[in-house]
Amino acid sequence: MAFFLETLFGGLMTGMLYALVALGFVLIFKASGVFNFAQGAMVLIAALCMARLSGWIDAWLGSDSLLLANILAFVLTAVFMWIIAVIIERWVLRYLVNQEGTTLLMATIGISYCLDGIGQLIFGSSVYTIDVGLPKDPVFILQSVFEGGVLISMEDLTAAVIAALLVAVLAFFFQYTTVGRALRAVADDHQAAQSIGIPLNRIWVVVWTVAGLVALVAGIVWGSKFGVQFTLSTAALRALPVVILGGLTSVPGAIIGGLIIGMGEKLSEVYIGPYVGGGIEIWFAYMLALVFLLFRPQGLFGEKIIDRV
Repeated sequence: MAFFLETLFGGLMTGMLYALVALGFVLIFKASGVFNFAQGAMVLIAALCMARLSGWIDAWLGSDSLLLANILAFVLTAVFMWIIAVIIERWVLRYLVNQEGTTLLMATIGISYCLDGIGQLIFGSSVYTIDVGLPKDPVFILQSVFEGGVLISMEDLTAAVIAALLVAVLAFFFQYTTVGRALRAVADDHQAAQSIGIPLNRIWVVVWTVAGLVALVAGIVWGSKFGVQFTLSTAALRALPVVILGGLTSVPGAIIGGLIIGMGEKLSEVYIGPYVGGGIEIWFAYMLALVFLLFRPQGLFGEKIIDRV
């Protein structure tokens, strides 16, 4: 039972990492109706910027300055992601208002490749580390219940708490703020939103900035755990099944979907993998996403779209 709980908790914590990335997909789609294929590249470039700035600032300030270096690097990286959001809106999105979804999708693919190139040009292509003080040592819990206890990764647990706080803040932002309601109005109809005075350009800058900040948090957590390298961009695309499962328009759905997929991957690999030769963890999420696309394409918490003709 203790081993089962360790596997279950490990899967749940991995699912929270997927959910952090999936939040960026949901934010962009919820506010603009655009499926943002550049979210993985945004996670990468945010993590690269954070890692490099933290190292440069720490070297400039001297010893015993890592905390200050991390704080300054986080602020400067947040400003950098805002600048990227402004550039994307001014040079790409404002020319694509009311265009077909396929056109917007291709635009985000182009943005993804541009961000990958810019990241390599500015910050280099080596593997970097991010040290923000996340606890690395695992701990044992429930020692009085199970012999030897249950092993829990404190780093993964910290990431799970951060993701939960982000979801709470974003849910409040979308439901109870003027800007949040404007974002939802823009997603429903660009022209109608503009006709009642909602500034489309500002709204898109806001939502891409928020998605950039979410990508920054995800990049810090992933970079702290696995290191910052260019495979991070493709690894982030593993969050796609999470979005399909939870629903493209649901912020809580990103978390629930991440938990289900993370838990399912670990449990299926441990308990079914030995009987089929292993490798289930690689394709489990995509197979589950395919099932949902066939029988419930809007996901668990997504809005069902009905077109009347």
